Amino acid sequence: MPLFSHRSSASSGSAGSAPLPSFYSAKPVKPSKPFSAFSSTRIPWPILVFSLLCLLIGLAGTLFALSAIRRNQPLPIFRCGTSEDTFRSFYSSSDSGKLGGDSNKGLVDRPKLLGFVGIQTGFESGERRSALRSTWFPSDPDGLLRLEQATGLGFRFVIGKSKDVKKMAMLEKEIEKYRDFMLIDVEEEYLKLPYKTLAFFKAAFKLFEADYYVKADDDIYLRPDRLATLLAKERSYSMTYIGCMKKGPVITDPKLKWYEKSGHLIGNEYFLHAYGPIYVLSAEVVASLAAARNDSLRMFNNEDVTIGSWMLAMNVHHEDNRAICDPRCTPTSIAVWDIPRCSGLCNPASKLKELHKIGMCSKSPTLPPDDI
Repeated sequence: MPLFSHRSSASSGSAGSAPLPSFYSAKPVKPSKPFSAFSSTRIPWPILVFSLLCLLIGLAGTLFALSAIRRNQPLPIFRCGTSEDTFRSFYSSSDSGKLGGDSNKGLVDRPKLLGFVGIQTGFESGERRSALRSTWFPSDPDGLLRLEQATGLGFRFVIGKSKDVKKMAMLEKEIEKYRDFMLIDVEEEYLKLPYKTLAFFKAAFKLFEADYYVKADDDIYLRPDRLATLLAKERSYSMTYIGCMKKGPVITDPKLKWYEKSGHLIGNEYFLHAYGPIYVLSAEVVASLAAARNDSLRMFNNEDVTIGSWMLAMNVHHEDNRAICDPRCTPTSIAVWDIPRCSGLCNPASKLKELHKIGMCSKSPTLPPDDI
């Protein structure tokens, strides 16, 4: 039954009725339209359509303005130690906090991610970063943000500090231009890579609430979409260590590159551990590292061996995945580098660009989780 009904108040005359009063015209007239209580307030349809169009245009303009405001904001620089955490000021209106010490204060506001990828780099690696920004790593803040939104992964170059004023000045210019760095409070030096790696995991854990934390070098070709697919897989182990696992003889000759000063503590052969160019630690593992005192963990000369020793002590699950150490581009490769000839790509600055031109590297489809 309708909510409202319209009734006519006019009644028609009969044939035998009395003659009409003199003020009525003798000419036949058209019957009047039925009276409606809403006839005086009815809005003409052209005005109604015009009003609706104006409303839609206004809403579209508002949404566009909000989108433009969000896109114009630059991506943050991550600073650890005593510097400001500008990540929180970017993602929320709250005041930026301070990072320092071993306390977990301020972890509540951490953005949630599937994974955070720290691309380890150094002051002499400008050409590598340039090559990466021309291949799989976006060169502008908006492009980087779109990649992070599409994959659920965060990406930043990770670098320490230097006593060289000129190097720091050049780095600041690069930071200002690209806004894609995480600065950590540790001396940037090859022999101190284990310390830098631990500082990276501690800093990343304070900044992000991620399911996984990925350490990667700046001389590998990475497929972010496939990495996200790998990390999104369901696992029965909460403490997981993913990488290309290896063993090998312990180098005790100081003249050789992979010399291990504390080799006598290990023996003739290394325990199972992941190659250094890329590996993944689950959130629970990194939480334990973040809570540990810096001087409570043994540091070996080689960073990958150091991490592997911690993983043995923490009783984590080792997940060996050869797709993240593929020597060539394949339909399943996640990370490509020249294993075992080089620790990463040989001549990475040029090789990265060469690989990017290969469709199998840059354009082949992402595989579903079961195929990774």
